[in-house]
Amino acid sequence: MQAFHTDVRDRIIKLVKGILEQNSLITDVTPSTKLVDAGLSSMDMVNLMLGVEAEFDFTIPQSEITPENFKSVETLERMVATQLKLAAAA
Repeated sequence: MQAFHTDVRDRIIKLVKGILEQNSLITDVTPSTKLVDAGLSSMDMVNLMLGVEAEFDFTIPQSEITPENFKSVETLERMVATQLKLAAAA
């Protein structure tokens, strides 16, 4: 189970860093880093949402597209893990 969460976290961090690099921003991204503090704009958040959907091959339910879920890598990881578990159980 730990490997699953580490994989999800690493993939999300890679997505965040990719968006930051497109904006010529290089910053350390940890699980607790607030994404807006790292430099992500509202448009970047939309790109991150689309990137997460493509990376993990699922559509984020409208009810899960909240500021709380996109606050940090940690909060995003929890939401993605929950959605992947729900999809696997279906």
